[in-house]
Amino acid sequence: MMKVVIASLNPAKIDAARLALAQVFPDQDCDISGISVPSGVAAQPMSDGETCQGARQRALAAKAALPDADLWIGMEGGIEHTPQHSMTFAWIQVLGPGLDNASRSASLTLPPFVARAVLAGEELGHAMDRLFSLSNCKQQGGAIGVLTGNLLDRRRVYCDTLILALAPLLNPEPYRA
Repeated sequence: MMKVVIASLNPAKIDAARLALAQVFPDQDCDISGISVPSGVAAQPMSDGETCQGARQRALAAKAALPDADLWIGMEGGIEHTPQHSMTFAWIQVLGPGLDNASRSASLTLPPFVARAVLAGEELGHAMDRLFSLSNCKQQGGAIGVLTGNLLDRRRVYCDTLILALAPLLNPEPYRA
């Protein structure tokens, strides 16, 4: 049985990992558990670099806390501002024997009123809850679900991103450079 530690207790992130691992390892039973660990970055990362760093630091903290696993996965959602748009996205970091890889998700442009709330210092999940009269959307479909009418949601986007981060396990030869 493969033991996998998700560096979060967020049900959306744990479900995303469960979905991805079932696709990547269809014949392997996975014991998936979550652990709350610090990201070492702001509660709402505000750049690509900070978000990537948060995912990596979460994976490393999970590995340090629970070293008897096969994979450690850190997931971090962030915001990036350009002169034209404010976008939300995530970085996912995977660590394992012979594996140290990350992938960035697709980006979703935020509506201007949401972007203003985030720029004013509000965490995206809290801003979405307040502005759309929701409760704890970040542990459900997230801003992605709300803004796409649930055609996509946080779990699905994170699942696809995790599969990309696991590419070296799916096709190891090209990664042995």
